[in-house]
Amino acid sequence: MNMQGILTYLTDLERNNNREWFHDNRMQERAARAEFEALLAELIAALNRAGEALPPLNPKDLTFKMQRDTRFSHDKSPYNPAFRAHISPMGKLPVPVGYYLLVRPGDRSFLGGGLFADMFKDATNRVRVAINDNGDEWAAILRDPEFQSRFAVQGAALKRVPQGFDPLHPQAEYLKFKSWYLEVPVTDKQLLGADFVREAVDTFQKMRPFNAFLNRALEGFVLPER
Repeated sequence: MNMQGILTYLTDLERNNNREWFHDNRMQERAARAEFEALLAELIAALNRAGEALPPLNPKDLTFKMQRDTRFSHDKSPYNPAFRAHISPMGKLPVPVGYYLLVRPGDRSFLGGGLFADMFKDATNRVRVAINDNGDEWAAILRDPEFQSRFAVQGAALKRVPQGFDPLHPQAEYLKFKSWYLEVPVTDKQLLGADFVREAVDTFQKMRPFNAFLNRALEGFVLPER
């Protein structure tokens, strides 16, 4: 697995973020993408060895396109110079939640977990109900010393606790959230290190109770048809 090749290609794309350069360098893009998919295959195998029990997954199906939707953005660069993937039993779909990997040069990579889909109101409500009804369990996950030493729950949030929930609930802060996710920064040096896969799997495994809580809350949720 050639992590340096991935970082070099993405660095070059960021410096030459235009369609002509992208198409003139398709061979380099394919080579870098193949290396990224090899990394995903290693991560899946290692996660399963750690007890994750993921079904057979094709790494190609876990990745996201580089092309950006620039219609409503001031930044008109056509490509996102990063490789991204979501590893879960349903592949890259946001539910059930799984493990997210973003690789971008310049110490801007990260490992993630949790629910990023705040646009799905039903999913958000299900998680709020679960936190409301199981506040002690939620608190125990977040107060675990190892969890606290590694993670901080992030996500877009309302200014007030939504109607139907007690603003004095012990977990009122988290009832305001519309998404609940974790991000752990990864440096280029870590990506290039011989232990990156092991370290990534260790981080993902520490997210497991958090993800499991969210997935229980999301049981029965169906993504809207596009």
